[in-house]
Amino acid sequence: MMELTTLFYGAIAVLCVYIIICTFRIFLGPTAADRTVGLDTINTLVVGSMIALGAAMWETLFIDIAIVYAVLSFVTTLFIAKYLEGGESG
Repeated sequence: MMELTTLFYGAIAVLCVYIIICTFRIFLGPTAADRTVGLDTINTLVVGSMIALGAAMWETLFIDIAIVYAVLSFVTTLFIAKYLEGGESG
């Protein structure tokens, strides 16, 4: 039987591959909206990786950092969407 930690590290490796694929979307995306979606997807994958890493190492600090990173990522995505929409930043 596989150890649970090995499964978590395998999941992290798969998420890293997905992050690389989304990086191509950021550089090759024809529109700014495609690039924004790629960046938001990368942020979501990073949060998932941090949670998996925290579960694999039995460290709650990674999960706390992932929560803060997710909130900051959400706020950043809102600002980018407002900028792309052409709204005022004030």
